[in-house]
Amino acid sequence: MFRSLRRVLCAVAAALLIPLGAAGLQPAHAAAEAAGAGYWHTSGRQILDKSGQPVRIAGINWFGFETSNQVVHGLWSRDYKSMIDQMKSLGYNTLRIPFSDDIFKSGAVPDSIDFSSGKNADLQGLNSLGVLDRIVSYAGQDGLKVILDRHRPDSGGQSALWYTSAVPESTWIANLKALATRYQGQDTVVGIDLHNEPHDPACWGCGDTATDWRLAAQRAGNAVLGVNPDLLIFVEGVQTFNGVSGWWGGNLMGVAQYPVQLNVANRVVYSAHDYATSVAQQSWFSDPSFPANMPGIWDKYWGYIFKQNIAPVWVGEFGTTLQSTVDQKWLAALVAYLRPTSTYGADSFHWTFWSWNPNSGDTGGILKDDWQTVDTVKDGYLASVKAPGFPSSGDPGDPGDPGGGTAACTASYSVSSDWGSGFNAEVKVTNSGSTALSSWKVTWTWPGSQKVTSMWNASYTQTGSTVTATNASHNGAVPVGGSASFGFGGAPGGGGAPAVSCTAA
Repeated sequence: MFRSLRRVLCAVAAALLIPLGAAGLQPAHAAAEAAGAGYWHTSGRQILDKSGQPVRIAGINWFGFETSNQVVHGLWSRDYKSMIDQMKSLGYNTLRIPFSDDIFKSGAVPDSIDFSSGKNADLQGLNSLGVLDRIVSYAGQDGLKVILDRHRPDSGGQSALWYTSAVPESTWIANLKALATRYQGQDTVVGIDLHNEPHDPACWGCGDTATDWRLAAQRAGNAVLGVNPDLLIFVEGVQTFNGVSGWWGGNLMGVAQYPVQLNVANRVVYSAHDYATSVAQQSWFSDPSFPANMPGIWDKYWGYIFKQNIAPVWVGEFGTTLQSTVDQKWLAALVAYLRPTSTYGADSFHWTFWSWNPNSGDTGGILKDDWQTVDTVKDGYLASVKAPGFPSSGDPGDPGDPGGGTAACTASYSVSSDWGSGFNAEVKVTNSGSTALSSWKVTWTWPGSQKVTSMWNASYTQTGSTVTATNASHNGAVPVGGSASFGFGGAPGGGGAPAVSCTAA
């Protein structure tokens, strides 16, 4: 009802806040070792790692396995490792990967992967699940965690309920258990999102086993935990509760009366979806008080779960084309509501933005249509809620492990747009040494009168015409051969790219 079929464009493209106080919460202080290691569990509204340190999911959706391509999109253009490296460099620490049950069918093979010039070489000959294995493995080596999202019963389209006549509940649960077993012991996969966007006639707490999503989530969640008790179980909302409707999957009002209860304690994370007018119109967008009314809307549908310390809340999807002023105000308000990491650390809402892909029809993505260039404006909105990455799950001999080598880096500067009175630019920092970087600093001097007006994914000082930029907390660690990027706006325009120097630590 509220969602256009965003993914319809995908196969075609391929073929061609509030300060909150709650007693007993663990503060997000800097720890001696990086947070995020091992499997995770919940405590009140926080997610904790194996050592009890709080973590924050600050990630991105990379879709495609749920479409007829049966693989993440964009591999027709780039190597999968370069994309994951770029996600990490931008400060995303978690990858949500949608899939459909079609990938479990015999003969399911990925479509539209480019193997020319050595791209995606280690994916040749693999079926869809084999490709997923490689993506999970490399994401873990890069320090990203993965949440697997059962998006659709089949690649044909979204379903209101978790089952269809062609894909019964028994198949849904069997395939969830197969995934839980497949990645048992691989703590890169921290959990499973049981079903994407249940909507009318799905209900919450009505007691009808054919339509009560809360009861179905309990059945499926217990089945998953029965084979892999370490996983988190992510449970989305429905569309309508007690006559009040919202976004598909975005209505968690029923949790207060009917919480999800699983056989393994401290495993439930509730997930909401929220969108802007580029997806569909909602009454609150035309409220005279917009956007000041939005925190109250979010409180009602899902924010109260966090505020009342019931459970962690993860906004698994939110996105917009950013074309309208309303959408720009909506995104700024939502990011503020999610709580800035610099102030609240991991005592915050969790999130994965929709989407990495540019070919999402009514939102676009972080990447532009060339599958290379970053939409720095859209990415910039998310800067305050990004969070540190997690320890690599790679082998001890992986490049980038501490080994007493030489720390070194290089930097490149490129102007992405120039309109005369101002410009936008991007700087890419590359680890050119023989050991991992823990931090970096870039310096340049403009020949003219340019001044930095804003910067994202780095902090800066400017003295005269000399600018010094240092990494943000989430992108200072760069493995050998890896890279990190930051962007900025400046004024006036007309300046060429100056020489830049990079200092590593």
